[in-house]
Amino acid sequence: RTRAFVNDQPVSIGLLKRIGELLVEIHGQFETQRLLDPAGHRDLLDAYADHDDLLADVAALHRKWQGLRASLSAAEEAAKLAAENEDYLRHAVDELRALSPQPGEESALAEKRKVLQHSEQISTAMREAVEALGGDDGAEVRLSQALTALERVQDKAGGLLDNSVAALSRAVSEAADATGFLERAGEDLNVDPDALEAAEGRLFALRALARKYNTDVDQLADVMSKLVRDLEGLESGGANLQRLRKETKDALTSFTKKAEALRTSRTKAAGKLDKAMAKELAPLKLGSAHFVTNLEALDEDKWAQHGMDRVAFAVATNPGAAAGPLNKIASGGELARFMLALKVVLAEADPVPVLVFDEVDAGIGGAVAAAVGERLARLGEFVQVCVVTHSPQVAARGRQHLNVRKAMDAKTAKTEVVTLTDDARREEIARMLSGEQVTGEARAAADSLLKGNAA
Repeated sequence: RTRAFVNDQPVSIGLLKRIGELLVEIHGQFETQRLLDPAGHRDLLDAYADHDDLLADVAALHRKWQGLRASLSAAEEAAKLAAENEDYLRHAVDELRALSPQPGEESALAEKRKVLQHSEQISTAMREAVEALGGDDGAEVRLSQALTALERVQDKAGGLLDNSVAALSRAVSEAADATGFLERAGEDLNVDPDALEAAEGRLFALRALARKYNTDVDQLADVMSKLVRDLEGLESGGANLQRLRKETKDALTSFTKKAEALRTSRTKAAGKLDKAMAKELAPLKLGSAHFVTNLEALDEDKWAQHGMDRVAFAVATNPGAAAGPLNKIASGGELARFMLALKVVLAEADPVPVLVFDEVDAGIGGAVAAAVGERLARLGEFVQVCVVTHSPQVAARGRQHLNVRKAMDAKTAKTEVVTLTDDARREEIARMLSGEQVTGEARAAADSLLKGNAA
């Protein structure tokens, strides 16, 4: 009893109630009726007007306008923030441009600093190596001497010395290359103390700047690029704002133009609805009543995808009286007939598929009851209509009849619902016409009602 499901999916009681209101609508003197809620009147009028294309266009233009408004607001906020930070941006860009950091520069400077710090030690080692390789008694000379000695007898050794000669030849060549490399390295080695100071100064400056901007040295170039873009955006922001303002204004103009066309269509449909209601009210003994569909222009802050209008159904039950909300002006019986008339007019527009009318004929009879029955039958051509009635004129309009009765025994009372056959239908309608004692005249009248309605 405390759990609810829709299509095997658990739902809350509140959602179940909302879904129920879309599927079944109950009309009775003490029921809360959906048509009394002005929140749904605009949708009903739009469905009656059948201007879905206009509604779709208005909704699309409203979304576009709101999107541009949001973009403009964000751009104005960004421009305001950027303007407040302009001095900071310019100083930061100038500071970074002055140093012009490059990706990978930190590791290169660190390596250069390391070399410069040990330049004297490296230079001494290089000199010793050159001396060991060169000179009259150096390794290169001795390797050449050994190679020359072997080459003199190589052709007499039957290949025995070939490998040794080849190895010595390579060694002489490698020694010569090593000497050349050392000489060029010596030329490249900078022992200027100013060079060390310059490398250290730039390395420390880069690291200090990286700490300042909370990033890595290798990322400083990207930081500078972003700040440059922000500054350029600030400088070009005026043009962007001007463009957004124009686009937003144009979107608003397009929306209001289409919304005004929607208002015109609603106004036309409202007049048609009011005339249709006037035709329905007279036969229901509400001829002196006046039904009116009010359209009210909304303030701009309340404009939405449905346009710029508020719609509300109103009624005046007495000539000359001001029209007011249905539930505040009409009595219980009048209200039920107003709802019936409105449902008949909106039969094809209102999507609720099942309608229940509880004693909609209370307090009426004769021609008015016949008019009520005739309208209920017309309504039944579009949706499923269930009617609780004590009126034979109304009951005779039904295609299927159920008799609700109370049965008593010695201990309990129970309510029974019995489906009536054709003969039982006639008998029950005759009973409604004559009372407890069903007379032949009542049966004849019942036959007349049933035949007339069948025709």
